[in-house]
Amino acid sequence: MHYIKTANAPEAIGPYSQAISHNGLVYTSGSIALRPNGDFVNGDIKAQTEQVMQNLEAILKEADSSLECVLKTTCFLANIDDFATFNEVYLKAFGSHKPARSTVAVKTLPKNALIEIECIATTKEKFK
Repeated sequence: MHYIKTANAPEAIGPYSQAISHNGLVYTSGSIALRPNGDFVNGDIKAQTEQVMQNLEAILKEADSSLECVLKTTCFLANIDDFATFNEVYLKAFGSHKPARSTVAVKTLPKNALIEIECIATTKEKFK
């Protein structure tokens, strides 16, 4: 088991890791719209989702993975009315790759974020 840590994504704001890699799989913690320096993106769902995807991309890169290697995402929305806009940004980030996904509406997220995403991916070596 290997703990993943990169300065290109925000540090964990609690007692957890950015991600863990084990046996060719990468499990990320949920990522909200924090910049790598820890500042929160107070923008709309589009701006927050873009930052979350950048965070996940940086964490996966550190784990020798990528968005193309993502098998499954779990997405948490503070407002289900943001679903269509969230989907637009999500599609742009993943392109033609369509990992399995669950999306749920939740009451609140840390820092009153509008979106949180976690994922499971393979390493590039295992993706072949």
